[in-house]
Amino acid sequence: MKKEKVVLAFSGGLDTSFCAKYLSEEKGYEVYTAVANTGGFSDEELKVIEEKAYKLGAVEHVTLDVTQEYYEKSIKYMVFGNVLRNGTYPISVSSERIFQAMAIINYAKEIKADYVAHGSTGAGNDQIRFDLTFDVLAPEIKILTPTRDMSLTREYEIDYLKKHGIEADFKKLEYSINKGLWGTSIGGKETLHSEQGLPEEAYPSQVTSTGTETLKLEFVEGEIHAVNGEVFENKVAAINKIEEIGSKYGIGRDMHIGDTIIGIKGRVAFEAAAPMLIINAHKMLEKHTLSKWQQYWKDQIGTWYGMFLHEAQYLEPVMRDCEAMLQSSQRNVNGTVIITLRPYCFSLVGVESSFDLVKTDFGDYGEVGKGWTAEDAKGFTKILSNPLRVYYANQKKNGK
Repeated sequence: MKKEKVVLAFSGGLDTSFCAKYLSEEKGYEVYTAVANTGGFSDEELKVIEEKAYKLGAVEHVTLDVTQEYYEKSIKYMVFGNVLRNGTYPISVSSERIFQAMAIINYAKEIKADYVAHGSTGAGNDQIRFDLTFDVLAPEIKILTPTRDMSLTREYEIDYLKKHGIEADFKKLEYSINKGLWGTSIGGKETLHSEQGLPEEAYPSQVTSTGTETLKLEFVEGEIHAVNGEVFENKVAAINKIEEIGSKYGIGRDMHIGDTIIGIKGRVAFEAAAPMLIINAHKMLEKHTLSKWQQYWKDQIGTWYGMFLHEAQYLEPVMRDCEAMLQSSQRNVNGTVIITLRPYCFSLVGVESSFDLVKTDFGDYGEVGKGWTAEDAKGFTKILSNPLRVYYANQKKNGK
């Protein structure tokens, strides 16, 4: 009989390694492994992952590079919306998972797979992101999740692989690290305790720069255009450049505490030098170049956009409407932001922009008004006070 095909979302970690061996050895499936790269793997790491997949019994392994698509269809809009979940987290891993899931299910459809599988447990957000995306885009393909369905422990998976002659270092790591273009999340024993933070050595990027350094980021219609005067047509390369500069100072480290899709609180550490520098610089430039109400409504849309993205709702049609508004708002967000970097922090110094609304012939704040007279100001204030004068006169009349 012809074996049924299953496409396994494969990272080379313990859970997906177990799934690859289990699905081929115990279940008799023809296993196709696929790693969807959203900027977190080097060429060397991808080669190691491929070699591991074949050792575990994969009949075919592919690397699906969706880094550019991830930027164009997600990161760009997260910058436009200054998206920081709970004012802290740049939605790093959560936004990546959607694009990884879309790439995996499209590959599964391409090779006419009977099943698609992932290694998520039943205790986190990723199971929802993968399942929901698979279900929406290919309801005809069944989903397999051995780690979740069998409630497996890490020790069980290690023993299983050892018994099947898999020689690899699957010892329990002290920290779980997920790296991508838009940041790195770090989970460990400290993140399970509300009163503890990560030690210095737990962060993948170590502080190697001291003193201060000036960083200049230029934006054109809201997108990063140049770094210290060097123009980048490839925005992914620009993000990597900023990350390289900022991570040496330990910039972008924080702890995210938030509500998970499954209803419990989650706590994870992260480092994201480029996202934090880009978003904060972009927001400052918007303060100079957008009107009050543009900023207000962008804040509302950005918050909703980030929430929906985090909670696996990228495919909801309203997201395209949010993106259209965010894109439209960026036409005057042009200029350069000057930043001072120092160990563990940065300061926004100022902006240079021909669209700067602070520079106006109407007056200088706190100094002199050139677009109105003293009498105009008195009359304006009188009319502006009318609702309050009416209210308090009424209160007085009623003895309050």
